Amino acid sequence: MSTQLTPILTKFWDHPQSWTLQTYEDNEGYQALRAALAAPAADLVQAAKDSGLRGRGGAGFPTGMKWGFLPPPDGGPRYLVVNADESEPGTCKDIPLMMAAPHFLVEGMIITSYAIGCDHAFVYLRGETVHVYRRLMRAVEEAYAAGYLGKDILGSGFDLDITVHAGAGAYICGEETALLDSLEGRRGQPRLKPPFPAVAGLYARPTVVNNVESIASIPPIVLHGADWFADMGTEKSAGFGIFSLSGHVTRPGQYEAPLGITLAELLDLAGGVRNGHRLKFWTPGGSSTPLFTDAHLDVPLDFESVAAAGSMLGTRALQIFDETTSVVHAVSRWTDFYAHESCGKCTPCREGTFWLKQIMTRLEEGKGLAGDIEKLDDICDNILGRAFCALGDGATSPVVSAIQYFREEFEAGMHTPWYELFPPERSMLFAKETLPA
Repeated sequence: MSTQLTPILTKFWDHPQSWTLQTYEDNEGYQALRAALAAPAADLVQAAKDSGLRGRGGAGFPTGMKWGFLPPPDGGPRYLVVNADESEPGTCKDIPLMMAAPHFLVEGMIITSYAIGCDHAFVYLRGETVHVYRRLMRAVEEAYAAGYLGKDILGSGFDLDITVHAGAGAYICGEETALLDSLEGRRGQPRLKPPFPAVAGLYARPTVVNNVESIASIPPIVLHGADWFADMGTEKSAGFGIFSLSGHVTRPGQYEAPLGITLAELLDLAGGVRNGHRLKFWTPGGSSTPLFTDAHLDVPLDFESVAAAGSMLGTRALQIFDETTSVVHAVSRWTDFYAHESCGKCTPCREGTFWLKQIMTRLEEGKGLAGDIEKLDDICDNILGRAFCALGDGATSPVVSAIQYFREEFEAGMHTPWYELFPPERSMLFAKETLPA
């Protein structure tokens, strides 16, 4: 496979004012919208299906198929909700996209809304990212002023309003039904399904919930054609995606490439693991996906290949850790996060993540008890597939995979603290103790 990058969503991120409407229009911006408004809405849904675009939020569900699940129009409203609640440790593609080129998302929302018959769309944004909120609000204002939003868009007779909503900051609101509850003003907790959002979503009306990158990919598909998009990537994982490399890598950042590229190829482009060190473990899709090791360098980063190797492509958040990192310490930090962010609605996740945290803390401090490692596996087995939503499942992934690949470090945690096995001065990553006062 070629290591050629495909700068499409990231094409003009280095422009001094990449986020402005002017820069976007200078780079084919809103040309796709004009083409879309001249086509039947059903053709746009079919184009999304033909392109092979799969959800870029983690699960990889076919985008066009999701649009097609909406029931026939009944005269009432239907909604598009964009999930911009990016908040999983290591995941950092949607926020840079909205900061650098927010009009990709705005144009994608207009085209998608036209395709599904929506006249009011929402972006649910993580509230702590105030700078992104302001950037997105400005992009929406520019679109209104240019006639791309509001009444009779470009003389087509199509009306659309976009509301940018800032949440209060809860990881659970990245789950689509918890997001909808929060957007309606209720506590963010997942809903029982069915009914699915396509049938009864926001305000109990038919709703499409898509990820930022999924919707931002729509304008290039409409402009260049479904076949153009499908020709990139692999047969079942079509197109391009933003791969976020962070951690112990020479040049961390966003690398936009066809799905199916390998970490080995991405590391070549990013200058490799930091000088003088070697790869120890990494996450293929964020902290909620099972860990990979240096043995998985050549696994194609597409949905099927990563799943066949025992993990998930997820959000393509490639966190790179070298040999100076304690896997027990890293996984313990993630476990703290999941225990803190559990909404408490279901017992397996509420109690299970709390127990995982207690045991991981003991092992991290070198105070493990006999049977702790087996107990971790047992607790994870009782969470996986039994939690109300995917948060519980995600919390088990790093624990189970870390034990699978690095059991000796967990056994060492029975009697030796992580910082004696991996002195903090060798690695700043995750080492709170080494930060200046």
